[in-house]
Amino acid sequence: MSHEKPIYVRILGGLTLSFILLITLNIVGCKKEEVKAPPVPVEVNAIKIEPRTIPVETSFVAQAESSHRVEIVARVNGFLDKILYTEGSVVKQGQKMFLMDQKPYKAQVEAAQAALEKNKAQLWIAQSNLDRIKPLVELDAASKSDLDNAIGAVKSAEAAVHQARAHLDQAELDLSYTVIRSPVDGVSGESLAREGAYLTAGLGGNLSYVAHVDPIWVDFSVSQNQLAKVRVQAAAGEVIPPPNKEYTVSLELSEGDTYSHTGKVSFVDPSFNQDTGTFLVRAELPNPEGRLQPGMFVKAILSGMKRPNALLVPQRAVQKTSDSHVVFVVNSKGAAEPRSVTVGAWVGNDWVIEKGLNPGEMIITDGFQRLAAGMPVKVVTAALNTDKNQSTETAVPADTK
Repeated sequence: MSHEKPIYVRILGGLTLSFILLITLNIVGCKKEEVKAPPVPVEVNAIKIEPRTIPVETSFVAQAESSHRVEIVARVNGFLDKILYTEGSVVKQGQKMFLMDQKPYKAQVEAAQAALEKNKAQLWIAQSNLDRIKPLVELDAASKSDLDNAIGAVKSAEAAVHQARAHLDQAELDLSYTVIRSPVDGVSGESLAREGAYLTAGLGGNLSYVAHVDPIWVDFSVSQNQLAKVRVQAAAGEVIPPPNKEYTVSLELSEGDTYSHTGKVSFVDPSFNQDTGTFLVRAELPNPEGRLQPGMFVKAILSGMKRPNALLVPQRAVQKTSDSHVVFVVNSKGAAEPRSVTVGAWVGNDWVIEKGLNPGEMIITDGFQRLAAGMPVKVVTAALNTDKNQSTETAVPADTK
């Protein structure tokens, strides 16, 4: 009896072995394909943030105001004869601005002068009589009553002279008031009266004004909430007011130019304005070129306060999401880690970071567009964020009280 397997069994066995080998090779090949090379780190630029002290600046809408505005009024009644200045021009102290009709006042001066001369003559006569009577009384040739009358006449004549001299002084003063001069250096206003108009002394004779503009005042308002916030920050050591609270004010003009002079806060109104909810603050600045004029609107920048231990990150490193701000941090494993942060004020080209970062951390500034959480990174350029040229914070105003 033959023990050889049938032919179909031998064929099946061969196929089975080949199939098994094929499957094994495929499995091995698949496993080799699943073993991937480690990802290549993404090259990025980063900075190491360190706390630093920065100045704090606060901007306000402000308005220029004359430091000494004087209303020009008539001090005597009469007709306006001439306008002697160019309206709107700069006038000097003592410069003639208006001339009133002087004829009636010159007549009063002449009458007062004549009255004075008359009383001087009467005094001379009274004094002569007294001089004659004195020796007669000593010789008992005249009574003491005559002497008393002579002395009384002299004293009465002297009083009349004093009174006449006072009338003359008043007449001359009234005459001088017919020439109306500028009491200060400054910019003149429009004339409110024309030649031939009758002027009444006092407010009824309001003619114009002169506004002194060097130095000039700049007024702005600080809200109650702003002051309260700064008080809380100062108490917590988050901000440091300047010594003696001497705040500096610089200006930015409407055309965007920086005003060439700076000044100091000179006055803080202690009264709270209930209509506006603010306190009035005034700064005084030099204005030798007359570039600032009363009524002009400017941007006042209040400085002097400092903020210690501030963490700053370049604005380009901060991404705005729908509900927060995010930066990428290089963590201890050398991987990119997205971090949600709370941003504060702008400081030049930087953000002040209120929450979310710690001193000494590396912040990715460039190349983060290609990153995802956990991706390894290679820092190509690293530096400390200590740019002294970008060191001014725009924040709430300092407590000027």
